[in-house]
Amino acid sequence: MTCNECQNLIEAYLDGELDLVRNLEIENHLKSCPTCLAIYQNQQSLKVAFNSGLLYFNTPPNLGRRVQKSLHKVNQRRPGRVILGVAAAIAAVVVVSIGFFAFFQNGSNDDALSKEIVASHVRSLMVNHLTDVTSSDQHTVKPWFNNKLDFSPPVEDLADKGFPLLGGRLDYLNNQMVAALIYQKRQHLINMFLWPTQGGSKVALKSSTIQGFYIYHWSKAGMNYWVISDVSPKDLEEFIQLIQSLT
Repeated sequence: MTCNECQNLIEAYLDGELDLVRNLEIENHLKSCPTCLAIYQNQQSLKVAFNSGLLYFNTPPNLGRRVQKSLHKVNQRRPGRVILGVAAAIAAVVVVSIGFFAFFQNGSNDDALSKEIVASHVRSLMVNHLTDVTSSDQHTVKPWFNNKLDFSPPVEDLADKGFPLLGGRLDYLNNQMVAALIYQKRQHLINMFLWPTQGGSKVALKSSTIQGFYIYHWSKAGMNYWVISDVSPKDLEEFIQLIQSLT
């Protein structure tokens, strides 16, 4: 089975719509293809998010009353203007709904991506797939990404600062392949995900906490940085300051 065939069938595979032969073909392919495995794991995480109801939002409590009021006004107008009035009322409802949906989408982009980050971090710890290339040498890890990504991620070895580099791997986030660099602080692991920004946009440092994990993200020099760990915020902020000073 080729990668294209596998990726075209992943959604049906997740939904249990394939026969036994196809299921076995996909499972065997996923065992030997880290790219398709990353895509499968991402789709699986998205499926869980969709089923959880996190992507739904409640309409304003007074929206129905406002629509009824608008329609009541329409009924009081001259018959010749009823159609225009109804059209205007419907347009108003559509505009309000689109506005709230757009607000919801913009407000949840970081939240949705944060949940992907958590899922990828936990998955790397659970399925024995922390690194694809295991090395503390930045001159070994950085070249490994060549020909695997369409960008060159900056790789720094911070062992002398207390954050040794363990290696790197490919991951799939935000609908694209990204680089993941793994660092260590005492017994704690730090995943740092990197991919290019859109249009060279720059984002100031932001932070959040999900399921006991601390997440920081920012963009600089055309690159997005997302860092996650259960190490203390003080240690993680020190790590981020080191990365920012070198990039």
